[in-house]
Order: sequence, then structure tokens, then C-alpha cells
Amino acid sequence: MSTAAERLGIFRQLLTHARERLRLDIGFVLWDGSTVPDDLAPDAFAIVLADEGAVAALIRRPKIETLANLWVAARIDLRNGTLFDLVARRPTIRTRELRKTLDKSLLIKTLAKFLFVPRGSPWPLEQIHGEKARSGNEVANKKNIEYHYDVSNAFYALFLDPQMVYSCGYFTDWSNDIVTAQRDKLDMICRKLRLKPGDTFLDIGCGWGALVCHAAQHYGVRAHGVTLAENQYALAKEKAAKLGLEDRVTIELKDYTRLEGSFDKIASIGMFEHVGLANHRTYFQTINRLLRPQGLYLHHAIARTAKADRKGFRRKRAEAVALARYIFPGGELDHIGMTGANLESSGFEVHDIEAWREHYARTCRLWHDRLLANRDAAEREVGRDKTRLWLAYLAAVSIAFERNTARIFQTLASRRGRGPSGLPPTRADLYR
Repeated sequence: MSTAAERLGIFRQLLTHARERLRLDIGFVLWDGSTVPDDLAPDAFAIVLADEGAVAALIRRPKIETLANLWVAARIDLRNGTLFDLVARRPTIRTRELRKTLDKSLLIKTLAKFLFVPRGSPWPLEQIHGEKARSGNEVANKKNIEYHYDVSNAFYALFLDPQMVYSCGYFTDWSNDIVTAQRDKLDMICRKLRLKPGDTFLDIGCGWGALVCHAAQHYGVRAHGVTLAENQYALAKEKAAKLGLEDRVTIELKDYTRLEGSFDKIASIGMFEHVGLANHRTYFQTINRLLRPQGLYLHHAIARTAKADRKGFRRKRAEAVALARYIFPGGELDHIGMTGANLESSGFEVHDIEAWREHYARTCRLWHDRLLANRDAAEREVGRDKTRLWLAYLAAVSIAFERNTARIFQTLASRRGRGPSGLPPTRADLYR
């Protein structure tokens, strides 16, 4: 059995070797307070390892779940930087080439020294047992939505804009702040739907009520919003009352499948990701049932990249599984081709598809930075573990959209019918 000093020594050798071979612009702070390199400047960017058990855990199980637990518990941390800085400094070499570059004998010796070291504690995410099922029934829907959205209104207010819009912003200029981007997004949705005074408008997954209030205030519609999150429901009703919109805005705590009535215009903004692949037909048929003839539907949703076949698409990356397990229980993404096919097979005509990928990369980066700036307040509100988990999630999503491994689209459709659609001949009216 190796001693603690021997393990520390060989791990330092491995880190020194890796920095040299890979030309890493990253320092390391180890559990005894020593650094690699020895002369690491106090203001240098560094990975901090709180205990040797964290190293042992990663060696035995180098999985994203292990890393997530160690990050949330702050057993792995960053000094003088964020996850964005870590990604910017990552080696560009491929994993296969990485194994060839590093000294195999040193790797094996290090592994042997740590193989039987206890993994230590805590493991805060292990209480979250597996990816939540996406049955589509009302009880499961409500449970999954509450897990993410009923964290705390005060917590979300620390990083969202004042209107509490929790979906992709729209940047007419990349330097715009989140307040401007979200206001412009709300306006773009209303323009795409060609909202006008007297229209009846339904927002499925209305969040904290920003869109229904904006549409009623600025476009004169009668708006109805539905959500399954208790906290969102309470704040949305309060917002409508404060704005004097109670005669034009109604909010309901209800599953979308139980909605009745008919509407001139319907929007679903960042809600569809929660529906689940097995429930798409029910979802689109419900929208079609609720939408009046020639009514317009705006479908705003994150999507994955299509694969060569259905089996390949169903195979999920480890990152997607972790996101569904720890952040969005039950969440599943389609691809844009599937969206179009589902709309058409459910009786819709697709008019327009717009990609907003880079807009969401920017949105999530701004959310991350705002949460980081309010970190102390966030930890007081929801605790350190939840704050660190949300920081990692926002950074990871921003990076995924920036690297083009995730997409997001706004798709405008109408109920299919004979004759003219009633839409303008060009998109000029959208970009006034």
C-alpha cells in the first residue's frame, strides 16, 4: 500500500509531465497546498484539487457523473477563472493521440498508487437516482417541471432579466445586454405571430408570465398562459395584477393536454423540450385542436443534430444523459427535420424556420456571468451545491451552442387549409 507522500509525489510528476507534453496553460493546486508548477503565480488560472480521493475517483470511474459530483461538492474547483477559461485552454489533441503523447509507464504507476484509495465524500448528486421517465402523464409532467422551475423565484431573479424570461434571447447586436435581448425576443415572437388587438393568444409553458403580459400590453391581445410550476404560476398572476392586465391576461396551473377552447395564435417557447419523444404526436395534435383555422403557431425549441438513422439518433451522449438526470428531468430533444415532419403530419403548414444557435450561446453566457456575480446571494438562497450545479449547467449549455453541438430554432406554422395563408409575401415586416 502506498503512502500519502508517495501518491502526492507521483501525481505531481504526472501533472508536470502532462503540462510539458501538452503545453498546458493551466496550473494545479493540490490538497497539501503545493502547486504545479512550483512557481505558480497567485493570480494564475489553476485547477484546485481538494483531496486525493477526488483523483482516485476519477481514475477508477472517469465519467461525467464523477466529475459532476466532484465539481458540485467543490472537491474540484477553479482558481482565477471559470469553466469558459478551462475550455479555452483545453488541449486540442484528440484522446487517441493523447494516450500516445503521455508516458504510459508513468500513467500506470500513478493509477496503481491511487487504485485502492477511498473516493472520499461528499457525493451530493448521487441522491438523484437515474434519468427521470418521460411518461407524458400529468403527474410525471408536473413532477419533472417542479424539479427545475420551482427551485426559487429569488434564485432565478439573480441571473435572469427583470421580466424573468428563461429562454433564448434575440440579439440584434452581439453587444446588447440581456435586458435588451429579451425585450427584443418578446417583440420578435409577437411580430412573427402577427398579433393584433382582439386576438386570443395562448402561451404554453408561460414561465413567469413575461410573454403574455408583453403581448397584452403592446399588442392588445387577450392572453392565456399555462404552466405546471407553482412558483411561476404565483409570480405570473402577481405580475399581471401589478400591470393592471387582469382583464386581458389569465394564468392557469394546468397540463397542456387538458386545455380546452380555441385560440387565434399559440406560442410554445422553450417548453417542448420537456414533452418527450414518445409524446410528440399527442403534443402536436393538441396544438392543432386548440388552434383556429388559419391560426398561427410559433414553435421555439432546442434541437439535436440529425443522424444517419433513427437508432443513431436515439443514442444519447453522456452529456445529454447527465443534463436530463441533474437539470431537466425527462427532457428529450428532437431534430429540426423531425419537427417539420411532426408538424406536417399533424395538419400544419410550415412557413418559416429560423436558427438562433449563436443567440443561445450568448444568452447562456450572460446568465452564467450574472449568476457568478451574484454567487454569494445564490448560495444563501439555494445552497452551494445547487449554485455550483447551475453555474456548470449554464456554462456547458453556452459552450455546446457555441461549438455547434446543440441547435435551437423558431418554426412558424399554421393550420393547413386550402387557399391563401394570409401571411405577407416577405419577412420585411419582422425586421423593421
